[in-house]
Amino acid sequence: MLIDRIVAPYFETNCWILSTGTNQECLIIDPGMAKPDLVAAIMDKISKHNLKPVAVLITHGHIDHFFSLVPLTKATPLRTYISTQDRYLLSDPLKSLMQDGPTKHLIDSFGAKDFKEPDEIIELADFQKFDIAGLTIESILAPGHTKGSLMFEINDVQLISGDVLFAGSIGRTDLPTGSASDMRKTLKERVLTLPDHLNVLPGHGPQTTIANERRNNPYLQGEFLD
Repeated sequence: MLIDRIVAPYFETNCWILSTGTNQECLIIDPGMAKPDLVAAIMDKISKHNLKPVAVLITHGHIDHFFSLVPLTKATPLRTYISTQDRYLLSDPLKSLMQDGPTKHLIDSFGAKDFKEPDEIIELADFQKFDIAGLTIESILAPGHTKGSLMFEINDVQLISGDVLFAGSIGRTDLPTGSASDMRKTLKERVLTLPDHLNVLPGHGPQTTIANERRNNPYLQGEFLD
């Protein structure tokens, strides 16, 4: 499997690109924030591997994970996959932000005011399986960071964890639609139940594995989860 990424210059969000190999169709996950957008960087990566993008997966409705979505879908036709619960944030991202927080001020500095959905959206349910670009994907609803956060298990080998799980940490739960109790339930019922061999591609930071996080992540231990 071909795995590449672009780290967006704002909030260092990972934009993952996955394919069965070079010269094939590919997925793009979480096209994040740059000025004017991340499209040129994404298309450079796609050209480097001679890929054909066919879909975008959005792990959750925070704008640092989808800021470049609409310009990307204008540059190349793509279907967008997101949870039913977080879809509304694509056109109203401020509802998931602290009103006087740094992200809102940054968006204002970009001059970004009118947000809208891309043309073609597929809403995903919990444990929904589908095939794209030769890859078998299962969406896993994982609320806590946002109400509609999703993880994606791909070919029973990779896990796109979004901002649910990081190497040594987890996503924050203090923003609108976040919930600490939902996050603890997600960690117990949706993360710790995953097989150890899964390689984890998080929304921020380096890759890890479920086995490594099960052993070393303090947020996956009993004293935090109980």
